[in-house]
Amino acid sequence: MIPQVRRITAVCALGVALAACGTAGSARQAPAGPSAPASRSASRPPVLVPGPGGLTPVFEHGPRTLGKTVALTFDADMTADQGPRAAAGEHFDNPGLIGALRTLKVPATIFMTGRWADEYPTEARSLGHDPQFEVANHSYSHYAFTAKCYGLPTLDPGEMREDVERAYASLRSAGVPHALPYFRFPGGCYNQQALRALSGTGVTAVQWDVVSGDAFAKDADAVTRQVLDGVKPGSVVIMHCTRSAAPTTEKVVRAVVPELRRRGYRFVKVSELIGETSKHH
Repeated sequence: MIPQVRRITAVCALGVALAACGTAGSARQAPAGPSAPASRSASRPPVLVPGPGGLTPVFEHGPRTLGKTVALTFDADMTADQGPRAAAGEHFDNPGLIGALRTLKVPATIFMTGRWADEYPTEARSLGHDPQFEVANHSYSHYAFTAKCYGLPTLDPGEMREDVERAYASLRSAGVPHALPYFRFPGGCYNQQALRALSGTGVTAVQWDVVSGDAFAKDADAVTRQVLDGVKPGSVVIMHCTRSAAPTTEKVVRAVVPELRRRGYRFVKVSELIGETSKHH
């Protein structure tokens, strides 16, 4: 979910997990998992160099000096215990939003939980095979990797790596052929212990520098202003694609995209920003 703050103070109010995207798409060869080759050219997608002792690297935004690029990201964060809500008719997908992105020809990065992929395998496969999108890991359970993270249940350190690996397994089972080696912490909450727990998996942790505020928002114009006021060259914007918990996001995207294009921005995937960052460090 989305925070009104940055970095570790990130999303997921009161432990209600947001969720994600839908609809059918075309076929693509996308990146594989944290340890497999990726990308349509069969080359490995760019990642950041690990920190001291192999510590999982963290990415927040791309270079500020290489032109007006911006990455829109959408979290598909259905939690492990929300199956009964989905069975009762709650919609954790948003085909209208995905359709808008396709119509507007906006590339985007989807951070998908394994639980969401289990619930919506057809939609997960559609996104995973559409060259306009790239799919990355948002954990299996959407449980927190730190204590006191927006009321989310908390994983033990010994469960963290397994949760990430289980998410990749669910994405593959749903038909996402090559999920990227990028991981977004549930709620954006992490610490050194969490980064150490994922060391050796090959993932780059992806945060953001622009909080859209779309989670549970009722005023699309306010969310639109927040995005437009926050975007800088190289920005990563966090949004959500779920009808139940982020109902204004499609309208926001339809307003934000043409305005940012008018301002000279080019929309890119997170992988492009990470690639540019890697080349200049």
